[in-house]
Amino acid sequence: MWKPEHRLTADRRSQRYPSDLSDAEWVLVAAMIPPARRGGRRRSVDVREVLNAIFYVLSTGCQWKAMPKDLPPKSTAHFYFMLWDWDGTLDRIHDTLYVATREAAGREASPTVAIIDAQSSKAAQKGGSALDPQGFDAGKERQRRRCAEITGRKRHILVDTLGLLLGVSVHAADIQDRDGAHDLLRRARRRFPFVDRIFADGSYQGPKMAKTVAATGRWKIEIVKRSDLHRFVVLPKRWIVERTFAWISRNRRLMRDFERYTRTVAAFVRLAMIRVMLRRLTRSTQCS
Repeated sequence: MWKPEHRLTADRRSQRYPSDLSDAEWVLVAAMIPPARRGGRRRSVDVREVLNAIFYVLSTGCQWKAMPKDLPPKSTAHFYFMLWDWDGTLDRIHDTLYVATREAAGREASPTVAIIDAQSSKAAQKGGSALDPQGFDAGKERQRRRCAEITGRKRHILVDTLGLLLGVSVHAADIQDRDGAHDLLRRARRRFPFVDRIFADGSYQGPKMAKTVAATGRWKIEIVKRSDLHRFVVLPKRWIVERTFAWISRNRRLMRDFERYTRTVAAFVRLAMIRVMLRRLTRSTQCS
């Protein structure tokens, strides 16, 4: 339940930009930023401002070169974004905040239940062609009952019962859900060995998905089907992953597929969940 003190901590009107890190959020992140390399001149870049620039692009969806002049230049912000993605810094920040968020909620650090789903994202016009493959999601096209083709990518995510991200995989939209789940489950199994049950929708049913689940770990998949009644029904566990997609889609950079590389999309998804966990942790700390 939202109380006046919760609304006070969530109010970001005092920030220069709503996407900027607060002092409490920066304290949680600062220790996980790699120091400058030894030798040579000292680092002259304000790393907090670099993070503010990255979160500004994530939140507003603007081009890197269209950032305000009081933020670091595009070349600096984009360089650190790519560097922290490739050297694992974003993963370390995400994983550390994930454990802290679960413990703050009174849960064990490693989950035992997961929910899987995929979301199609329509490709946006780019200055050049996408370097990683895109595809046409025929299933979503039939649901929309439109004639024009919709090309883009799918974001496959695995979440826990709090809606926090366990893994993300991005691939062409013409790959079926049951086919695209293999890589996601294989990587999640190594990081979360105590998960013993996965909830999924009807697109994951069938012997092919059952074989994938059996080949990636000792867990079971439970299909949650839609109600046969023609009325709204809250489906068990399914709403959790849909809420996570809603959290991710609040960031305009992720409303459509603007990126040339699938790895960049996955990095922005992790950043979106880092924002969610930072605000949740600082809110619980300030309101306790």
